[in-house]
Amino acid sequence: MRRKVIAGNWKMNNDLKETQNLLSRLTSGISVNNLNCDVIVCPAFTSLFEAYTLLKDTKIKLGAQNMYFETSGAFTGEISAAMLKSVGCEYVILGHSERRNIFGETDELINNKIKKANASGLKPIFCVGELLEEREAGITEKVIEKQIRSGLKDISSEEMGNMIIAYEPVWAIGTGKTASPEQAEEVHKFIRSLINDKCGASISENIIIQYGGSVNNKNARELLSQKDIDGALIGGASLKADSFIDIIQAT
Repeated sequence: MRRKVIAGNWKMNNDLKETQNLLSRLTSGISVNNLNCDVIVCPAFTSLFEAYTLLKDTKIKLGAQNMYFETSGAFTGEISAAMLKSVGCEYVILGHSERRNIFGETDELINNKIKKANASGLKPIFCVGELLEEREAGITEKVIEKQIRSGLKDISSEEMGNMIIAYEPVWAIGTGKTASPEQAEEVHKFIRSLINDKCGASISENIIIQYGGSVNNKNARELLSQKDIDGALIGGASLKADSFIDIIQAT
């Protein structure tokens, strides 16, 4: 049985002091060394080392929200995989819809980032998801398939075993709208079938596929009870210790 993975994407929130306060409340509110799921937090870059310091003696893992695919050089404002590794990151979110739709990231760019993360020993959390107009047009599977096939081009089966995929319908991110458990399960099952086509049954049956999109402590249990939903990528609810703990406990 696949182990659930709960990840908190803090986005552009929490300065250093707020990071300290939130992690203090989180680690004191749960038995962090007896978790029945894997927990990851992804703070802003400026808080990563402080978060690592606070979490290094717990089982909570550290992730970043983005990275660039070049090793170093004249790329003002970017951050490398090696830099993330140096401050204790194990995971990195790649392909988030906000990176795609606000900052114009393409499938090709995301693919290059995934390759670099894998080569550098970081575990990618690879995000895919459709816009509202795409769902209403009935092309959700077409959109997801393109993102999966392009984003995972030339990624080996061994590398796939090191990854997490996060299905985040764009129309449900930060809107208060949530895909029904049945809608989410349908897409998760489809994603798993695509991985089966690419890598075979062993990888597809074991790869973690999270759901993200207005997950909260009221809907988490039903979403997480679906067969192919292996956890959640949490946005706003991860900024409040109580709600994030409730979601962790829902596993």
